[in-house]
Amino acid sequence: IQGTIVTYLGVAVGFVTTFFVLTRFLTAEEIGLARVLVDAATLFIGLAQLGTSSSIIRFYPHFKATSENSDHGFFFWTLIVPLVGYALFTVIYCACHEPLSLWFGEKSPLFVEYYYMVLPMAFFMLYQTVFETNANVRMHIVVPRAVRELITRIGLLIVYLLYAFRVVDINGFVVALCSVYALAMLCNMGYLFSLGNISLRPDWEFLRNNRPLVRQYLLYTGFLLISAVASVLAPTLSSFFITAEMGLNYTGIFAIATYIAVMVSIPYRSMTAIASPQLATAIKENNQRETAHLMQQVSSTLLLIGGMILCLIWLNIDLIFHILPNGETYAAARQVVLMLGTSQLIIAVCSFSSSALNYSRFYAFSLLFSFILTALSIVLNNLLIPHFGMNGAAVSNLIAYAIYFLLITLTVRYTLHAPTFTRQHLKILLLILVILNLNFLWQAYLPINNIWLSSIIRTIVLIGG
Repeated sequence: IQGTIVTYLGVAVGFVTTFFVLTRFLTAEEIGLARVLVDAATLFIGLAQLGTSSSIIRFYPHFKATSENSDHGFFFWTLIVPLVGYALFTVIYCACHEPLSLWFGEKSPLFVEYYYMVLPMAFFMLYQTVFETNANVRMHIVVPRAVRELITRIGLLIVYLLYAFRVVDINGFVVALCSVYALAMLCNMGYLFSLGNISLRPDWEFLRNNRPLVRQYLLYTGFLLISAVASVLAPTLSSFFITAEMGLNYTGIFAIATYIAVMVSIPYRSMTAIASPQLATAIKENNQRETAHLMQQVSSTLLLIGGMILCLIWLNIDLIFHILPNGETYAAARQVVLMLGTSQLIIAVCSFSSSALNYSRFYAFSLLFSFILTALSIVLNNLLIPHFGMNGAAVSNLIAYAIYFLLITLTVRYTLHAPTFTRQHLKILLLILVILNLNFLWQAYLPINNIWLSSIIRTIVLIGG
């Protein structure tokens, strides 16, 4: 609950940033530059961390001592493994400079100019995530959540304001963006060490006495590296394709639509941060009943809350673009918001099933499904963006994730014997579909010229539903 409160405080800051600063003071191209830099850094750390985020959650119960306050040197390895990955992918990223410059250069030369700024940003984001996950498995999620959702967003807001009033130029703007993530990393590091019982020394004796566990960890990490090549690409592919094919202006418009749609999945972040370690423990102990109970409870709660947020956004989409500064520019992404919001709902509801599969001995299935997700994203983006632009990117996102999570859900059901969906889920889903379709019926048969009155009535209908 505390984590969720912090998350929504961050949403409030993000709302101010998006609706009253970004769209008013920055051009769509400048918004697109910030977006593609963050997406590139996110893609980079997804590969460089070598699966550390998942392996920390899965293997911490094996390393944690029950009779003493010790992790047997586990924290040390959570620092070293991503550092090796970062060094490896830095070499690869630098080697790709020329071909990527040719791809982005014609439509988005500004990104090519700041190509290497992705490296420091990725480093700070990487270890921000490492320290946050270490705190999560120790059941301390509020402060790291505040750093990610509140402090980082306040820092970004300050950076945007500094650039808006020309206190810093474009070079200072990009450097300041990196500095925000550096601050977030330092905050998480300081908090984690303040908890105590953190050791930077490896426990070689524990490793020698648990060689099968070490082999399992290395095998799992190697699997996650291969899997990440596929799965980490999918969430960022649309931004990169739009940047290369249409330019940073459209990337900026797509980014604003994404900022709106991502609110649907906000409850997922807090809930899974505390539930994932419990899920990993239940699977480790082969407690099928507890595994099924956790998955059903988390998914039904996320479907209800996320679905209502999606309905609230869609019923008031015209008002959102009306009050948005320069809203006529971004209103072109109206349908994009609905499709991306639906994708975010699918991701929020089904990602817990994906985590369950990753924590189990059947995690190899994730590799196959990740490649299917990436292949679908690449093919669909290539086919649809040239013909439908941003709408094509949003449709590609929706179709790819729907198929991916359908495969995940069916696999979890028949391998872990943990059915995710129940009749309760179907009732909630039916309610969401009815409310979403009210918007189409409203526009067709009960149009109201006053946009504020129309939104108030629609919201009342939503609450009644």
